[in-house]
Amino acid sequence: MQPEEIHRIATALGGAVAGTSNLAGGFSHETTLLTLADRQVVARLGGPDPAIEAAVMAAARRHVPVPEVLLVLPAEDGDQGARPAMVLEHVPGTPLDHVLSGGEHDRAALGDLGAEVGRVVAAVSAVRFERPGFFADEHLTVRPGSPWSQQLPEFAETCMAATPDARLDLAIRRDWADLCAAHAPALAGVDGQARLVHADVNPKNILVTRTRSGGWRVDALLDWEFGYSGCPYGDAANMVRFGAGYPVGFLDGFRAAFARHQPADLPLVEDWLYLGRVLDMFALSDLVTRPAGHPVADQAAERVRRWVREGVPTSA
Repeated sequence: MQPEEIHRIATALGGAVAGTSNLAGGFSHETTLLTLADRQVVARLGGPDPAIEAAVMAAARRHVPVPEVLLVLPAEDGDQGARPAMVLEHVPGTPLDHVLSGGEHDRAALGDLGAEVGRVVAAVSAVRFERPGFFADEHLTVRPGSPWSQQLPEFAETCMAATPDARLDLAIRRDWADLCAAHAPALAGVDGQARLVHADVNPKNILVTRTRSGGWRVDALLDWEFGYSGCPYGDAANMVRFGAGYPVGFLDGFRAAFARHQPADLPLVEDWLYLGRVLDMFALSDLVTRPAGHPVADQAAERVRRWVREGVPTSA
């Protein structure tokens, strides 16, 4: 974070910044904790339009725990201009990935944790829109587009053409594009869903706390820059994508609670997780296009290879 960016935010907040420290964040942002005289705030710089993300967060905040957006600053013109910025309240809590990797909790506690996370993630889809698609502006106007079942084959082909050879060889890329095309028709049944989707639900984007009673509380869902209007099953699939590395108990609790807490007006189909995985093929296709050395992209490539070998899992 540059000194001029710190000064710009401090001026907008009406106070001096006494200290800064870097926080873990998404690959598209720089995330910094700013210490002011009377409080701490979190600044996220770079990435897509923060005004749209702020609007998504405001819509979600009526249903799930989301940090309050205190300030949105657009990018400044010129090569040396400040990056776009969003300033959020600082929410205490422990990143879920730290809890899952800590080895401190038994299977029952992890099942309870998964259930609480599943309940909260399911509640995101309580926000509804007129049609599915991506947001065009801070009013959350949804751009019209082709159904997901029609978009997936072409999207996968485009991404495979842009994927580095060192990550996936040509044969795997061809097989993956064919696999996406084969499973895309399954999305026809959810093409019309127009609910808020977080689209980056994973343990690093969730803060949790162990309560005094021994239960769990989700303190915040973070990083909403990829949010869109669509089918919520994709969020569940996002969480389970790399679930083989989670401790035993967590995913069982998550899957059961996500299914149990779907909005009453969303009929949960039997193959909801399979459909979520097909939706996740969009994200996997995009992830593997990242430059060499991107750790999540390398994980995604392993998932691509596995599904090419074994097929898309059709059950939990």
